[in-house]
Amino acid sequence: MEAITLTTERLLLRPVGPEDSDAAYAACQDPDIQRWTTVPSPYLREHAEAFTSSYGPDGWRHDTDYTFAVLTADESALVAMMSVTRRGPGCAELGFWATKEHRGRGYVVEAATRVARWAFEAAAVDRLEWRAEVGNEASRAVALKAGFTLEGTLRSATVHRGSRRDHWVGSLLPADLGLPGVLPYLPARP
Repeated sequence: MEAITLTTERLLLRPVGPEDSDAAYAACQDPDIQRWTTVPSPYLREHAEAFTSSYGPDGWRHDTDYTFAVLTADESALVAMMSVTRRGPGCAELGFWATKEHRGRGYVVEAATRVARWAFEAAAVDRLEWRAEVGNEASRAVALKAGFTLEGTLRSATVHRGSRRDHWVGSLLPADLGLPGVLPYLPARP
């Protein structure tokens, strides 16, 4: 897919690239990012360089993962990283982390809502999932404020730092944002 840039009232969301290496490296020194996400720990400069120079651009090129560097509108600061990762036909997962100094301002909710709308309108996504390890209340708050429906807890759903962990899972559908889906949706009726 052709890499694109999105905007909101306060943010610029552009494809991650090598120019983001220093900011990504600095942000991922935060123990909370290392605790709650899958970034390597310790997080080395070479991890940031591989992420911004290879992983991010390759995802766009191969139509598998769309990673955005979320910046303030004046491009003076990295606020977050956000990605949409394809998981199957019409299904993708939204993932994100926020820089410590920009948390609590609604930036990630704003970016998540914009990225979700783009995924439904331009990337043929019919179901956008969010997952977070049980206990990651900040991620859960973002997902709920962005309109995701919490669907439950997946027991022993992932391996993180050498142990199996439970995950919350939620979803957002095009109809939740007033958009049509790619395929018709026939919800179960009791």
